[in-house]
Amino acid sequence: MFVVEQLGRAIVSGEYPAHTMIPLDPDICEMFGVSRTVVREAKKTLIAKGLIQSKAKVGTHVRSSDDWSMFDEDVLLWHAAQKNPTQFYEELFEIRLIFEPAAAAKAATLANSVDSARLTELCQDMATATDRATFAIADYEFHKHILKLSGNRFLHSLGDMVQTALYSMFMTEANDAFPDSKSDVALKHQKIAMAIASGEAVKARNAMTDVISDSFARTRLRTGSV
Repeated sequence: MFVVEQLGRAIVSGEYPAHTMIPLDPDICEMFGVSRTVVREAKKTLIAKGLIQSKAKVGTHVRSSDDWSMFDEDVLLWHAAQKNPTQFYEELFEIRLIFEPAAAAKAATLANSVDSARLTELCQDMATATDRATFAIADYEFHKHILKLSGNRFLHSLGDMVQTALYSMFMTEANDAFPDSKSDVALKHQKIAMAIASGEAVKARNAMTDVISDSFARTRLRTGSV
């Protein structure tokens, strides 16, 4: 797994650009102090993630980023760990705006009182959180729960992967902004919970759109992309 992690991060960061060759197996063995068996298994894993392609008598080259498995959990985390992941976050928030508001609207037509109470509880956890990790977990669970309440298994699985990347992003943000922003963020999430509890699909959709757009705006400020 260590070799997969190191090579994967290097590829995603552009250290090995698209269509270039990665080091030969003996060189990778020497770089990481591992056997050829370990290297072969690592390459199989990276091939499965769409990052590299191996051809006999040609070697192993990096595939275009368009071919990468972007919903693979490791690939998501490697992108989130980059020093300047601006494009990645733009694409990530774009797809969130496509499916999460729809999931919130669907949840409003299906959620019961127990489901709604759980969402309200998570909003309270955000509002009373005393550290960034506690807040991030509550936020993560809130969005994950709504995707589950949509009743769509594809949305649920998709959300698990995307939220993993968002959790990683949230934990890298500056702590000094946390106390000032948590109340506002918790309140906006509460609007989603209230709309779902009252069965108002349109309000739930709009409230989720506001939350994601607001989060994207804060991320752009943090990364200096505005």
